[in-house]
Amino acid sequence: MTGVAGGLAVCELARPGLEPVSFSIPPGECLAVSGPSGAGKSLLLRAIADLDPSVGSVRLNGADRDAMPAPRWRRRVAYVPTEPGWWADGVADHFSDWHAARIWVTALGLPEGCGDWPVQRLSTGERQRLGLARALAIGPDVLLLDEPTSALDPEATAAVETTIERYRSETAAAVLWVTHDREQAGRIAARRLTIENGRCR
Repeated sequence: MTGVAGGLAVCELARPGLEPVSFSIPPGECLAVSGPSGAGKSLLLRAIADLDPSVGSVRLNGADRDAMPAPRWRRRVAYVPTEPGWWADGVADHFSDWHAARIWVTALGLPEGCGDWPVQRLSTGERQRLGLARALAIGPDVLLLDEPTSALDPEATAAVETTIERYRSETAAAVLWVTHDREQAGRIAARRLTIENGRCR
């Protein structure tokens, strides 16, 4: 299904390791992506985010990705990798507006004062949740989530699922969520996309 007036529309998108794929995600909907490790799930998300060269078309609310400056596209279509990048010593230094981001930080089960923490003290799960909070704080129209709960315990996983559902309902954002957990896929999404050996079905 492609060509929706709003939301994310992917048409014949391909890159090395990923055969042409077409699908759409209407505003406010979550599409779960599953498949074995190395199948091409992260390649798909990175191609949509325009982080790696690709062919085909990607449109957001009718606007073509290639007609938009890359930094603007990536603010509207936010990619959250399994292990977010960190480039400064302090947590808050990675946010353009820490005060505005705190609503998402606390919703994800982290203390409001963690902005004062050095990055080196963060656990893998804390880094995952802060990377997600960083993306939510910029208010994207699309979230591309690459296994955002892979390092989390059940309580933190529930907080992430609840927070993403809240964000979707409040903003009508479209979400593409990569997960290896079949039960989670059933909770978060009504539709699923499976990738095997670079092929989507």
